[in-house]
Amino acid sequence: MFKNKSTLLKAAIFATGFSGVVAEYILSTLAQYFLGNSVFHWVMIISLMLFSMGLGSRITKNFETRLLKRFLILEFALSFIVSFAALLVYTASAYTQSIGILIYSLAICIGLLIGMEIPLVIRINDDYEKLRFNISNILENDYYGSLLGGIFFAFIGLPVFGLIYTPFILGFVNFSVSIVVLIFLCDLLKSSERKALIVLGTFVMISLTTGIFVTDPIIKYGEQQKYSDKVIFTEQTKYQRIVITKWKNDYWLYLNGNEQLCTRDELMYHEPLVHPAMTLHPNPVNVLVLGGGDGCAVREILKYPKVEKITLVDLDPAMTKLGKTNPILTELNQNSLNNAKVEVLNDDGYKYLLSNDDYYDVIIIDLPDPRGVELGRLYSHEFYKLCYRHLRPGGVIVTQAGSPYFATQAFTCILETMKSAGFETVPMHNQVITLGEWGWSLGVKQPADTNVKKQLQNLEFHIPTRWINKEAMTLITSFGKDIYPWEKDSVYINRIHEPVLYKYYLKGNWDLY
Repeated sequence: MFKNKSTLLKAAIFATGFSGVVAEYILSTLAQYFLGNSVFHWVMIISLMLFSMGLGSRITKNFETRLLKRFLILEFALSFIVSFAALLVYTASAYTQSIGILIYSLAICIGLLIGMEIPLVIRINDDYEKLRFNISNILENDYYGSLLGGIFFAFIGLPVFGLIYTPFILGFVNFSVSIVVLIFLCDLLKSSERKALIVLGTFVMISLTTGIFVTDPIIKYGEQQKYSDKVIFTEQTKYQRIVITKWKNDYWLYLNGNEQLCTRDELMYHEPLVHPAMTLHPNPVNVLVLGGGDGCAVREILKYPKVEKITLVDLDPAMTKLGKTNPILTELNQNSLNNAKVEVLNDDGYKYLLSNDDYYDVIIIDLPDPRGVELGRLYSHEFYKLCYRHLRPGGVIVTQAGSPYFATQAFTCILETMKSAGFETVPMHNQVITLGEWGWSLGVKQPADTNVKKQLQNLEFHIPTRWINKEAMTLITSFGKDIYPWEKDSVYINRIHEPVLYKYYLKGNWDLY
């Protein structure tokens, strides 16, 4: 009998470890999506939750009686808060810019609850096991639950159920174990306590069940409030949240809330990204595209008859599938990703370059802005060195580089980092109506004529374009005087072991908006 009761308590703490670690990952991932700078927020949220667990443990010193009752109340509370955490964050994001306060508050709250549960279970289990077995067994089950939770989140929770429904799975795991404990250890409770806990448990069960059915419409409503135009498509992938909105006959593509393109003016972005590099090279046969899962860059590359093969490497298979099958994008990209010349691979760009031995004439990098360390490595000295090795002599590389005016130091950092890898570089910029002033960094490996800028300004385009021409090249390669109060030599090279780019980007000149 004692062994069975002890086993129930261990199962409860196993469930706590399982749901606790997954809650940490959910909140950290939400912080990454909404706040950027993923490494910082992952570290801070997990550290804060561990600290809060310590505070929770300290609080339990004041609990002298009715330990099982307190434990079950904490379990029900944890089930409820964990289940609705992501829903709260998504809904609040539509109404406030201070979403970080909510995410960190939830981390503190969940950490406190978990920290209070562990010592309570140890004290309850003290009646059934000797001290040395009691402590080791309880902590062992907590740690085993954490391992299973991490595996669940990585392989099932995030990729299959997403950030919205995974929390409800955690809530039901905790809730189910709590009910079993309540049933089999009810003899340790007073009659009035049992009735109160049954009422509380019923409320939590109804809330969780209702939450599963109302979450999707609530999220859609909150998401619609976040965007000024009608949301017509959403998908939560393992890597990001994809949203497409519509206004009249125009469509916008957003990744994690950041605009990637608008059908009205995307050519003002993709033509400068592709055509200067492709036209500058005398014989672009083999082209590598990193990112660009929407297919618009590939659409422009396919205009060059000399091109024999285009390899597109994009991390998110959901994005490239969208580029291949979504009627909005296939019409926009002219079905480019299904062209026989195009090979689509889902891989990390850095890992791809490390693992293959192919050489390219042109490398076009169309990645999201470097808002965090993980994306910053794809704008690093080491990354550009890899690109340099994979380019044939005279090869051309170009990357989107953010805004030269709203993120001036970040723009300069990308240019200087590419130059440090051995490229002769030229900055470019253009006014994209829905994005603002945008920029690119173009580099040439071992140029025959070192005046690459002059070559760019004299380019003649012999393929069909809608905007870019020789006159445009003079404009997009020309910058006025520097007007910002910082020295260019104060901008450091972005390196993997010294990631500075994301700091420049986040600091930015965003107050000019």
